[in-house]
Amino acid sequence: MQRYILARVFQALLTLLLLSFAVFLSVKISGDPAVYMLGPEQGRLEYEMMQKKMGLDRPMPVQYWNFLTNMAQLDFGKSHFLERPARDVLFERFPATLQLAGAAFVLALVMGIPLGILSAVKRDSVFDQFGKLFATLGIATPNFWIAIMLIMLFGAILGWLPTYGRGGPDHYILPAFVLGWSAMSGMVRLGRSSMLEVLDSEYVKFARIKGLKERMVIWKHALKNAMIPLLTFSGLTLAGLLNGSVAVEVVFAWPGIGRMMLQGIRTGDFPIVQAAVMASGLFYILTALFVDILYAYVNPRIRYD
Repeated sequence: MQRYILARVFQALLTLLLLSFAVFLSVKISGDPAVYMLGPEQGRLEYEMMQKKMGLDRPMPVQYWNFLTNMAQLDFGKSHFLERPARDVLFERFPATLQLAGAAFVLALVMGIPLGILSAVKRDSVFDQFGKLFATLGIATPNFWIAIMLIMLFGAILGWLPTYGRGGPDHYILPAFVLGWSAMSGMVRLGRSSMLEVLDSEYVKFARIKGLKERMVIWKHALKNAMIPLLTFSGLTLAGLLNGSVAVEVVFAWPGIGRMMLQGIRTGDFPIVQAAVMASGLFYILTALFVDILYAYVNPRIRYD
C-alpha cells in the first residue's frame, strides 16, 4: 500500500511539472509579453527595459526556473488589464467556480446514481428505458444549447428563475443543472452498467439461491461493489466540472475562473491565464490523487508489486 501511494504521489508531481512546462511554453509561443504590455508603438529602449524588468532577457532555462519558484509561492505576476496581482484575482474568483461545481456535483450524484441503479434493477422496464434515453440525450446534447433553452423557458417566458450573475440560492439552479447535465448522464450509464455486471456475478446468484430477499441482495451485496467504479468516476467528475465550467460561466455571466481565463485570453493577460490554468490543473491532479488513494483502500486488490 505504501509503495502504491508513493508511486501515485510521484506521478502527480511529475504531471504537475509537465503542466507547468506546458503553460510556460504556451506563453512563449503565444507572443512576447513585453509587446502586449507596451503596445506596438513603443520604442526599442522601452522594449528592452520591459524585457529586463520581466526577466525575458535571460536564458530560457533560467526563465523556466524563475517561473517554477514564483509558482511555488503562488506568484503569477500582475494582471496587465486589471492592474492587480493575478493571485488576488484568482482567490476572488475561485470560490464562485468551486460553489457552482459543487452544486452541479451534488445534483449529478442525487439524480444520476439512483437513476442508473434503478435502471439496472428494473431492467427493460419503463424506468430502464427512461434512464437510457436520459443518458443518451445528456451525452449528445451540448451544454450551451441546454443553457439557452432553459434561459428562454424559465427566464424569458416563465420568469421563474434568474438567468445571470451570482446571488441567492435561486441563481445556482440553472447553471448548476446545465453544468451537471453531462455528469448526470455519465453517472446513469456507468451506474447502470456497473450494477448489471454485479447482478450477473456468481456471488449474487449464490445469494439468491440461498433464499435471501431481493432487497437484501441488492442493498447489501450488489450495491456496495457496484459503487466502486462510481467512486473513481465521481472524483474525476468533480474535477472535470471545475475545469469545464467556461461555457456555463460565460452564458450565465458567472464570475468564476473560467470566465476570468477567457477574458485573459481575449486581452492577452498572460498572468491571469497562467493562474487560471495552473489552479485548474492543480485541482484536477490533487483530486485524481485523492481518488486513487481512496480507491486503494476501498478495493484491496489494488497494489503495486
